[in-house]
Amino acid sequence: MGVVADAWTWLSTGSNWSGESGAWHRLGEHVYVSGVALLLACAIALPIALWLGHLGKGGALAVNISNAGRAIPVFAVLALFMLTPLRSAGYLPTIIALVLFAVPPLLTNAYVGMREVDRAVVEAARGMGMSGGQLFLRVELPLAHPLLMTGLRTAAVQVVATATIASMVGQGGLGRIITAGFNTYNTPQVVAGALLAALLALLVEGALVAADRLLDPRRKTARSVSSAASVKSLSSVKSV
Repeated sequence: MGVVADAWTWLSTGSNWSGESGAWHRLGEHVYVSGVALLLACAIALPIALWLGHLGKGGALAVNISNAGRAIPVFAVLALFMLTPLRSAGYLPTIIALVLFAVPPLLTNAYVGMREVDRAVVEAARGMGMSGGQLFLRVELPLAHPLLMTGLRTAAVQVVATATIASMVGQGGLGRIITAGFNTYNTPQVVAGALLAALLALLVEGALVAADRLLDPRRKTARSVSSAASVKSLSSVKSV
């Protein structure tokens, strides 16, 4: 408990939050690196996974290739980048390493979600005259939404937690608080930095869970059906 109390003291000290080495600045750097990496990973993985899932061809190969990347440690990728001209490119090596780390869960979950859509529902929608685009937007994508969001949450939390490795190559982020604590044998600072990184990951997870509930197309459909049923019931009562 002594270390936890000392870590709380560190966190509650205003001077530890101000300046370029302060917690607020490091938090901003961490959010920036994590956000850019996650956005790039989504831009790469989701269109490929959704397109292949819609076509039903080539997805298994893409998933296996992306999953093979999970066997490569992120820090090893970052260390290799440090041996190239990219070492002087700021956050770019860290962002690339995090993108490679985030792509597999995004691609796998999105593709599996598309392929697990009930084929009977798809064929029924096609029989109603829906085009390929309408089928994708109105049937497949809403039904694949749960697994797609699961992949997004997994990737986001992994990226936020792993972005602390940026400090290993002299970049910013919450990892700098941890490494600075190690360098000065300041255990409370190490614990405080770890707590901040964990709290940020939990906040991201909570925000995405809330967004999932708000944006879930199935909930909107259920509300629409419920409203329509209520109107119909009220009309029936009035007519009687």
